[in-house]
Amino acid sequence: MSGLVQRFGNLSPEKREELLRRLKQEAAGGPPPDAIPLREKATPPPLSFAQQRLWFIDQLQPGLALYNLPIVLRATGPLDMEAFQRALQVLVDRHEVLRTTFTQERGQPVQCIAPAMALPVATVDLRSLPPDEREAEALRLAKADTLRPFDLERGPLLRATWLRLDTHDQVLALVLHHIVFDIWSMGVLVRELLALYDAFSQGRPDPLVAPRIQYADWAVWQRGSAQQAVLEKQLAYWRERLGGLEMLELPADRPRTAVGVRGGALPYRMTQGPWEALKALARKEGLTPFMVLLAALEVVLAHESGQQDVAVGTPVAGRNRREVEGLIGFFVNTLVMRTDLAGNPTLRELLARVRKTCVEAYAHQDLPLEQVVAALQPGREAGQTPFYRVSFNFQNAPLSEVRIPGLVLRPIVVESGLAKLDLSLQLTEGAEGLTGLWEYSTDLFDERTVQRWMEGFERVVKALVERPEQRVGELEWMGPEERRRVVEEWNR
Repeated sequence: MSGLVQRFGNLSPEKREELLRRLKQEAAGGPPPDAIPLREKATPPPLSFAQQRLWFIDQLQPGLALYNLPIVLRATGPLDMEAFQRALQVLVDRHEVLRTTFTQERGQPVQCIAPAMALPVATVDLRSLPPDEREAEALRLAKADTLRPFDLERGPLLRATWLRLDTHDQVLALVLHHIVFDIWSMGVLVRELLALYDAFSQGRPDPLVAPRIQYADWAVWQRGSAQQAVLEKQLAYWRERLGGLEMLELPADRPRTAVGVRGGALPYRMTQGPWEALKALARKEGLTPFMVLLAALEVVLAHESGQQDVAVGTPVAGRNRREVEGLIGFFVNTLVMRTDLAGNPTLRELLARVRKTCVEAYAHQDLPLEQVVAALQPGREAGQTPFYRVSFNFQNAPLSEVRIPGLVLRPIVVESGLAKLDLSLQLTEGAEGLTGLWEYSTDLFDERTVQRWMEGFERVVKALVERPEQRVGELEWMGPEERRRVVEEWNR
């Protein structure tokens, strides 16, 4: 307690006054003065900036399943189906965004929020199949549902299917459109779903407190004049940071012609030993593990492309206000991490550059990428994301196995076989180290090409940990097997 008193005493008079005002407001049970207000409900709310981008993409390329997000859970144990169905329905009742569709009024897209919506839940019984074929068939059906497009105007933008493998073994396949959902929302949905099921299966009432605001309230607030004034200050940073940026050109195995969405994925794993060594390096250099991994990826991209000015897109939750942390919706924003590798820096010097890039970007993360695009108007080909063709996403709090009385839920990864970008690196920290996927466009690259990049990534990570004073230009890019193959070809 004495530490808290000391910290309070160290605050300026203005900050002490502000803190006391907020504490009094919370004690009174009301929202703080700067809280996101409830919207006027006389007119349909506008789309958030992120929603508007996906809506425009859907208008230009209707019928794409690129932005479908699956949640597939295997449920083992005696399942109270009625309680689970009721829990799913309460989720839809709680979150307006799950009852939202999109249309136009006076030439502008708007959100149409249904006052109520009964969620249809399909059931597929696979018990007629041989036991050793049921799981594969369930995954095939879940993937097929992931690839089925949504109609943004008609909805619903959430589908639910139970796939019964055995009496006490079932798979729940949920698919939602990204325009109403994001990765953070997965945690919210699963957490609330389990709390509701646990209560209903034991005859207890809904234990959740109703959210004070809804996603549409946040969308209206985001477009309000007060918030726009704040974001205008951040725009100056991004104008300077991304001005003159050239798109990354990775050497492709096939020419970049028509817009393609076919994708492949290579699994990746870093065992606990190397992963702990990387985290130790990050602590020593004052970085996060994400920054070290980003630096390694950017070295590979610079080497393969021959470009020293490298930009990578990375998602951030976009939930910097406490009141939206428990909402379902599309809040995520993308930051463009642009790093200059010119001058043949040492790996340690490169880490410092990446740290500076990331810290500055985080300080200006509230401005939606869509507004940066509108202000800078970068040239781009149809169907191409502006500013970056490679993305990197690192998660250190993934969905994991969950146990509630009588039931075990285990998440299952379903690959869609689609690619939004040239390359997307998805990494997740787990109990046994680092795992993930190198997702790539099969319209551009062969698997062996991406395998080579992945091996190069591993060598860069090893060099970062073991030889941080080595210069980027001194890195060894060929492994023993590749070197032997090259020597054999030269000697023929």
